[in-house]
Amino acid sequence: RAKRTSLRVLGTVGEPINPEAWRWYFEVVGDKRCPVVDTWWQTETAGHMLTPLPGVGPQVPGSATRPFFGVEPVLLDDKGNELQGEAAGLLCIRNAWPSAMRTVYGDHKRYETTYFAPCKGFYFSGDGAKRDADGNFWITGRVDDVINVSGHRIGTAEVESALV
Repeated sequence: RAKRTSLRVLGTVGEPINPEAWRWYFEVVGDKRCPVVDTWWQTETAGHMLTPLPGVGPQVPGSATRPFFGVEPVLLDDKGNELQGEAAGLLCIRNAWPSAMRTVYGDHKRYETTYFAPCKGFYFSGDGAKRDADGNFWITGRVDDVINVSGHRIGTAEVESALV
């Protein structure tokens, strides 16, 4: 067993981490003392977009929590309407941020089609998310990784979380 006394903070990126895995990571790897920074970002965003701030904001197992400084996430329905309060929908970003990419090299049309055409006036991440009553964001996975079960659209991340 390795000593982990020098650990001060734990990070997780990539796919959403479910609450059970988050708790294990915090309790076992972090010895119940290291905050877990579970971020949401993309290569295209070039920086954290949703992230907890240890010692400042809440630690919410399984949630990427709140927007980073200057980032304005919004949830849209399938028709492009902005959803308020507790909701689930397409995760988009309202305004540009300092590290926002400006184009796809050699293919500006693809840049516009991929990131801005699906949700007019917003950066379209391609991910789904939920916002809880406290304003925390929960990434549900890629919107193109969806299983249709009896008319209910279920993200593969939700299925994976249920199996853990």
